[in-house]
Amino acid sequence: MTGPVFDIAIIGGGVNGCSIARDAAGRGASVVLFEQGDLASATSSASTKLIHGGLRYLEHYKFRLVREALAEREVMWRAAPHIVWPLRFVLPHHAGLRPAWLLRLGLFLYDHLGGRRLLPATRSLDLGRDVAGGALKPHFTRAFEYSDCWVEDSRLVVLNARDAADHGATILPRTKVVAARRQAGHWLVTSQDRDGAEATVRVRTLVNAAGPWVADVLNGIVSSTRPAAVRLVQGSHIVVPRLFEHDRCYIFQNADGRIIFAIPYEGDLTLIGTTDKDYEGDPAEVAASADEIAYLCTAASDYFRVPITPDQVVWTYSGVRPLYDDGASKAQEATRDYVLTLDVPEGQAPMLSVFGGKITTSRRLAEAAVEKLSAAVPALRAPPWTADARLPGGDFPVGGFEALVEKIIAPRPWLPRKLARRLARAYGTRAETLLEGAAAMADLGQVFGADLTEREVSWLMAQEWALSPQDVLFRRSKLGLRFSDEQGRALADYMAARAARTPAMSLQAEPR
Repeated sequence: MTGPVFDIAIIGGGVNGCSIARDAAGRGASVVLFEQGDLASATSSASTKLIHGGLRYLEHYKFRLVREALAEREVMWRAAPHIVWPLRFVLPHHAGLRPAWLLRLGLFLYDHLGGRRLLPATRSLDLGRDVAGGALKPHFTRAFEYSDCWVEDSRLVVLNARDAADHGATILPRTKVVAARRQAGHWLVTSQDRDGAEATVRVRTLVNAAGPWVADVLNGIVSSTRPAAVRLVQGSHIVVPRLFEHDRCYIFQNADGRIIFAIPYEGDLTLIGTTDKDYEGDPAEVAASADEIAYLCTAASDYFRVPITPDQVVWTYSGVRPLYDDGASKAQEATRDYVLTLDVPEGQAPMLSVFGGKITTSRRLAEAAVEKLSAAVPALRAPPWTADARLPGGDFPVGGFEALVEKIIAPRPWLPRKLARRLARAYGTRAETLLEGAAAMADLGQVFGADLTEREVSWLMAQEWALSPQDVLFRRSKLGLRFSDEQGRALADYMAARAARTPAMSLQAEPR
């Protein structure tokens, strides 16, 4: 067949697929990425939203994983200080569970394994005197406080995709790969877009980063005979009204060996999660079960003075982690490390499959994936570059967020500070481009609700591949928590009318 030949085709628009696309495109490879739904529409928008080393993984002697993840905290913070920022975590000592000396030893290792430079070190707390003790039951008297980071997970995915596209990658959300077969040293990849139109493209290498669908791609789309060693583990979260006034988080041990977090969320809410249980069924249908909601309420109520009950839950979300099946007997013990398998039959085009991984280590996973593919794609032999590169909007100092807000407001005294802060958090320095030319709030167009304007929605559709209200309200933002049904319908009508005037993205453009 004739037509463009891409160096790499990636199946999956989650954090791993988009990170690989960014790294490869930045080295000069031609890349096309297919995602059957919206970017980050599955596992990558259903995390606990932490950039962390994984304190509990030390108990399972996962020192390499923890070291790599700890080192990545500050790398990602520097790359995107608008969507990544530091948090302090309070770990109460629970008599009868892990002894205090073991917690302190683990936190000593946590402080020193990853080359921490910017994040503050661990300290001990007297919960009888510290404000963090006020929300807890009085028998919790001692705690440790340590550092990790927060990330807006689905925005991290979109910004990786945006940077990949800025480096020449073709990003195709809502485009499902329906077949892939090897022919004459290439892959022939056939996809179907949201309008039902099919297209076939030739590529030199194929990356299966389909997340919970990684086995479906192997067993169905490419008809591989290799076993798919994937274990699907469900993780659910609940959101309740704010449980404490301070800005620190809690990490709670449970008698079953699991841990949960309680994290300040969206200003006046608290996020609690996550669960760990094996999952069977369609990952697209995953939802928090009544048992999981009850478990999280009970686990948190063991620590908080005021009990948490299911009727207080204002929102839930759930995702399926595609972990590498290492034979662990319990879901919470299955490895969170990533495994990359390369299938290169004699004289045929390679396929790389991605199993497992954490959002924290997605950039390192991408580097490892690109290295594995470099034998087949000469462009990928260029030096690694993402460790020192900023994500779109992240070109300001890690301590410079408040200065950025002031810079946005200074020439726009008409812009509400609350809106300016939200735009700065979402778009970083690119918020100024979004606001360009506006001299009053009226210039931003219709306000759909919760300070979401027509100007911002148009930006999200043109720059960040948003197509539906769900894309805008629960992935590009969390404004859906503030929207009424009527406001949602008005937004849906606007987006549908705009989308009807915009043709679906296609493979017509030549790769670089």
